[in-house]
Amino acid sequence: MQAQYDLRYTRQLMEKIIDETKQGETLVLDNKEGNQRKLFIESYGCAMNFSDSEIVASILSNQGYNTTKVLEEADLVLVNTCSIRDKAEQTVRKRLQEYNAVKRINPKMKVGVLGCMAERLKTKFLEEEKIVDLVVGPDAYKDLPNLLAEVDEGRDAINVILSKEETYGDISPVRLNSNGVTAFVSITRGCDNMCTFCVVPFTRGRERSRDPQSIVEEVNDLWSKGFKEITLLGQNVDSYLWYGGGLKKDFDKASDLQKATAVNFANLLELCAKAQPKMRIRFSTSNPQDFTIDVIETMAKYNNICKHIHLPVQSGSDRILKEMNRLHTREEYFSIIDNIRRLIPECSISQDLIAGFPTETEQDHQDTLSLMEYVKYNFGYMFTYSERPGTLAGRKMEDDVPEETKKRRLNDIVQLQRKHSEIRTRQHLNKTVEILIEKESKKSDLEWSGRTSDNTVAVFPKEHYKVGDFVNVHITDCTSATLIGKAVGYSENN
Repeated sequence: MQAQYDLRYTRQLMEKIIDETKQGETLVLDNKEGNQRKLFIESYGCAMNFSDSEIVASILSNQGYNTTKVLEEADLVLVNTCSIRDKAEQTVRKRLQEYNAVKRINPKMKVGVLGCMAERLKTKFLEEEKIVDLVVGPDAYKDLPNLLAEVDEGRDAINVILSKEETYGDISPVRLNSNGVTAFVSITRGCDNMCTFCVVPFTRGRERSRDPQSIVEEVNDLWSKGFKEITLLGQNVDSYLWYGGGLKKDFDKASDLQKATAVNFANLLELCAKAQPKMRIRFSTSNPQDFTIDVIETMAKYNNICKHIHLPVQSGSDRILKEMNRLHTREEYFSIIDNIRRLIPECSISQDLIAGFPTETEQDHQDTLSLMEYVKYNFGYMFTYSERPGTLAGRKMEDDVPEETKKRRLNDIVQLQRKHSEIRTRQHLNKTVEILIEKESKKSDLEWSGRTSDNTVAVFPKEHYKVGDFVNVHITDCTSATLIGKAVGYSENN
């Protein structure tokens, strides 16, 4: 029962980052007049997958597909997949079996796998398991029309080639299942960090940044359509660097002019904040080794940049951090935390933590707990180590921590996080905070739900307010994860 409770609490914490936690959500856009075929698309995993699904839907909308929530009526079924943990892959495999049960009734239906599992397993789905008709990696979505033409002619289709240039910056994403208030804006793709536990560099390729002008144009377009908040997305947003094109690793070869006019992440944040002063700006995800003080200074300078930083640490042990190839130490991480607290005292900080990484000892685990005590995170994402084939840890390290030990250590982490979350949430009591209304409360159709700048969820009576309003809410009560209050009027941003 304790393990089940811990998992429930972990999921509760994960609900704090917009739609990226809506695992397996079926995404639907407004139908395009004249389109005859129907697309059913589901996304699993990180926010980048949900953003990619919006790109896919945009491409297929121009190929005659309207989306549907009804699996049985679909001509094409796509699942956008995650490989970060084994459980995610098993969930997708189970879902594919359900698709194929429907396919036996509707043999004209085609099934495809997108995303990181497609890149990692490549031809296995087509040749060995024979459960799908097409396999498309994260950098090959523009090739979908050609691949679907092959499928229509009765052939299996695959494209999992990784690109060094593709950012999809020239595609205007459709906003799938949107509340019309919040949206994702992708700014980088891929990752160069090579953490030993992570498959992302192998499934999404080298890191490359998108033209800042196209990003600002997308932000402006979203504002014109009524959106009030955007999240800048990347596997590692802090390493964003635009100098006219090319991979980050090639920056040293750039001309003096390119270097002088280069745009880094702090510059991009400022461009977005100034472009739409009343739009909230969030970002995810950061990496401590690339997180610089100018980002904190920019956040402090602009009120519309939300005061929340997701700063994964993975472990509190220097020895384990080295084994993970995390290019920062415990003390360097503390230095970042100290700078955040000094420059933005009200800023919330969240974490990623892995329990039971290979060779982790009880002392290593205690180091993680002591790091948590130092930071006192607002919330976090906590998991036991899951060996991923193809990673350095999977190839070179024995998964030698017993499962029961992993679960016990995860329970320690979750319980401590729950304590800290309650401390942080209670700091809002008897204060008035600005809330952006995003949706109806899950527990009551008489209440709205929204978030503060620091990413804390709040619920309050609806009264005359509506989705998309910025409202000042006086906080009178709370749980460990949710604020409870009463609206006292519109905020000046409304």
